[in-house]
Amino acid sequence: MVKVRMFLLAGALVASLSGCSLVGGSDSDDGGDGARKVVLVTHDSFAMSEEVLAAFTKSSGITIDVRKIGDAGALTNQLVLTKGSPIGDVAYGVDTTFASRALDEDVFVPYEVDVDGPADHALDDTSRLTAVDLGDVCLNIDPAALAAKGVPEPTSYADLAKPAYKDLLVVEDPATSSPGLAYLLGTIAKLGDGWADYWKALKANGVKVVSGWEEAYTQEFSGSSGKGPRPIVVSYASSPSAELAEDGTPRTKAVLDTCFRQVEYAGVLKNAAHGADAKKVMDFLLSREFQSQVPEQMYVYPARSDVALPEAWQKAAPLPAAPAELPSAQIQQNRERWIDEWRGIVAG
Repeated sequence: MVKVRMFLLAGALVASLSGCSLVGGSDSDDGGDGARKVVLVTHDSFAMSEEVLAAFTKSSGITIDVRKIGDAGALTNQLVLTKGSPIGDVAYGVDTTFASRALDEDVFVPYEVDVDGPADHALDDTSRLTAVDLGDVCLNIDPAALAAKGVPEPTSYADLAKPAYKDLLVVEDPATSSPGLAYLLGTIAKLGDGWADYWKALKANGVKVVSGWEEAYTQEFSGSSGKGPRPIVVSYASSPSAELAEDGTPRTKAVLDTCFRQVEYAGVLKNAAHGADAKKVMDFLLSREFQSQVPEQMYVYPARSDVALPEAWQKAAPLPAAPAELPSAQIQQNRERWIDEWRGIVAG
């Protein structure tokens, strides 16, 4: 069974670090035998082929020591709190919703990786953060379940407020879920000042709110393993590639007019203990070898434009052409206020 990625682990920020050296080495900074080691701090959803990592170590002499720190918010928080004495050399997983804070706090140093694609998602001209992957959050639907109810497939945000879709939608709480926050931001990007009225209409139409993606998708959504009662869920544009029938036909669909783009970035940390080798790890993260593994390992799209998607993705989960986006600085400035307003509408 193909692994579907969770972007968020709900709960408080993780204060302690868990370290694991994916390719050899020991706990000492130099591997204990003079070997070179770079500490990569990242989110809990990081995954990569051990074969690819081993090949990098063999060719470069550098062991990558991966240390996972909760979700993107927890990661960013730790990077800011420890910027005077950084907890690693490279950070990967600061996303669109938190990148502005990391830049404002001067956590990273400039380093440019010269490949096609990442520059399309640059946040400024400093090259302190480089896009590594894209993950578009969209409504997903179960066409067979909708057809059984005699309900047409929705094509836009507006459809979900219509009486025909009463009690059919499940979403994640934006205060505890990364895809939940992305869906809220998508409604703000698409609807502008009308976003609050839209959520009032969803509440009146029976939207169900749960704490995180796993509960929403695997328990409440009818199109996944849990065979839940609701045929519409907030998930990812890539999710249909994990829901294929035996003949390879997708059993679910993403509603592409409801997608919001999340970009994950990596950068060399300021005052990194191994700055020169950290740049080599940055090059590796944007290499064809790493980028080609990103879809199947972490269920996101590669940032490089010259890396082909897996065949199943090309059929079931092509990269959305026109997702909604908001400037990172605008998200940073308004995120907590928007969440508080959302909570007052939906939970009030």
